[in-house]
Amino acid sequence: MSTSCTSQNRPLLSVILPTWNGATLMRELLSVLSRQTVLFHELLVVDSSSRDQTVTIAKEFGAEVVVIPQKEFDHGGTRTMISRMARGDILIFLTQDAVPVSTDALEKLIQPLLLDEMIAVTYGRQLPNRDATVLAAHLRSFNYPAQAVVRSFADRQQLGFRTVFVSNSFAAYRKTALAEIDYFKSGLIFGEDTCAVGRLLMQGYKVAYVADAMVFHSHNYSCVQEFRRSFDIGVLHVTEKWLLATYGHAEGIGRQYVRSGVSYLFDVKKRALLPNFFWRVVVKFLGYKLGRNFQLLPQWLIPFLSMHRSWWARHRDASASLHLL
Repeated sequence: MSTSCTSQNRPLLSVILPTWNGATLMRELLSVLSRQTVLFHELLVVDSSSRDQTVTIAKEFGAEVVVIPQKEFDHGGTRTMISRMARGDILIFLTQDAVPVSTDALEKLIQPLLLDEMIAVTYGRQLPNRDATVLAAHLRSFNYPAQAVVRSFADRQQLGFRTVFVSNSFAAYRKTALAEIDYFKSGLIFGEDTCAVGRLLMQGYKVAYVADAMVFHSHNYSCVQEFRRSFDIGVLHVTEKWLLATYGHAEGIGRQYVRSGVSYLFDVKKRALLPNFFWRVVVKFLGYKLGRNFQLLPQWLIPFLSMHRSWWARHRDASASLHLL
């Protein structure tokens, strides 16, 4: 990692990396970061009390490490805490399992922020890992196409909920703009990035998808994991009602996903996977609908349906209140 300051006409960059038991890929990730073509001022690692070598490896690469109790990790609150500490003008977020494809990934990611002061957020393309399943590879191609795009609040009329699509697995924020909305909302089950972009667009800013800034990042989810992730998306959408009220419902994206999946499986000559694909679509749909109606479910059951079980334990009082909505 370089700790050198950038020149006066270049903004300072802070790289922020939340971690927990991430040693498997940590050395590879930090090695690629240390060879980036753009200098960054600091590497901030906020670790949720890892039990492996994550912290040791991070310090080997010169990271400033903040360790918090695992039970205190909050998708929005933790990122807000570390963002306030950061000295950079641009905050670059990664997750521990997102490895930059090239040494110029960060330089490409921040380029739109340097060219247009109204762009507050950029996020890069996520390519499937080498061990990705066919269906996992399709999801990457669906969510992260080869074409770059810049979106504004007005685009919600045409793009609907896709207007606020973003991922903090590989994203950069203009710190002054992020500070205007008081950073990331805490207490969310997840989706702190989506909520932040939604509010930034309402403030008149734009978000840029940078297709040539790439990381390897994918998940080979089981059907149960697909269900639980979709359940949590439903919970987010019902607890943050303003998202759907402002940007439209997500069902249209679901229909696009089904058409895209069928076409993809034909293109890669994997038609035998069509039954599995359609079954997963049904599982996701059921998970999402149950998440949207979680207030009707027994409270003891809800954590078993969720991918973020610990969130329900930490927010038991909030959960009970939500049941009264």
